[in-house]
Amino acid sequence: MTPLDYDYLRKLLKERSGLDLSSDKQYLVESRLVPLARKSGLAGIPELVQKMKGAGAEALTSEVVEAMTTNETFFFRDKIPFDHLKQAVLPALIQARAARRSLRIWCAASSTGQEPYSIAMCLKEMGAALAGWRLEIVATDLSQAVLEKSKAGIFSQFEVQRGLPIQFLVKYFTQIGEFWQLNADIRAMVQHRQLNLLQDFSHLGTFDVIFCRNVLIYFDQETKTDIFARLAKMLEPDGVLALGAAESVVGISSVFKPYPDRRGLYCLGTAAVARTGAPIGLKAVASAAR
Repeated sequence: MTPLDYDYLRKLLKERSGLDLSSDKQYLVESRLVPLARKSGLAGIPELVQKMKGAGAEALTSEVVEAMTTNETFFFRDKIPFDHLKQAVLPALIQARAARRSLRIWCAASSTGQEPYSIAMCLKEMGAALAGWRLEIVATDLSQAVLEKSKAGIFSQFEVQRGLPIQFLVKYFTQIGEFWQLNADIRAMVQHRQLNLLQDFSHLGTFDVIFCRNVLIYFDQETKTDIFARLAKMLEPDGVLALGAAESVVGISSVFKPYPDRRGLYCLGTAAVARTGAPIGLKAVASAAR
């Protein structure tokens, strides 16, 4: 791969997906795109780039973007955000939403579905506390291919062994040959939509919880600031934003503030971590954090 080829790919990926590749990430491009080039009957990345520059290459370009932006995922990844969800966030929101009896959760960059389905299982585990409630989990991703895999809810033995408690495998999955499929009631809790975070997403409406984990690390600071500003408009005043373990709003955006003692969780700056005067949902989460 020549420097010119790499520069072309860096620019294209930044424009299409927000992926901000540094100059030392050629190895990542090669590991993802050499197999794609060979699958397309091409010798390597220079030939792939040449074909992408030609007419009628939109489908190939989309495949390149998908190959570079499909990230690793597994059930209950990092565990802590899901513990927070079960122990503090959901109990607080159940109290705060008692009148309307509905919850909306957005899982941005949902990949092959392990994260939104982990959230769905957390909701199911609340049992009678959410009986009769309207529960919506919206799973979005740039890649239509991973969304289709997610919709099917079928996972390999390797995938279900990564992070999924054995009791959940027994309770919520059915074995099909060498694979495991999530039961229909769990799959039905998740709506799938293709979405590019660089584009407008206001049409999704507002949410009580937004999981936007392990995707912003690939964006430059200006793009992160813009996405945080737009995420803030999508969150209820007492809602919760969950970021990945390596992500933070600190030094990037003032629209969110970290929760005390709840690593990875953030609330709107206007909704204050100062416990007095906060909406009931925030007060309950804050007290649960003590």
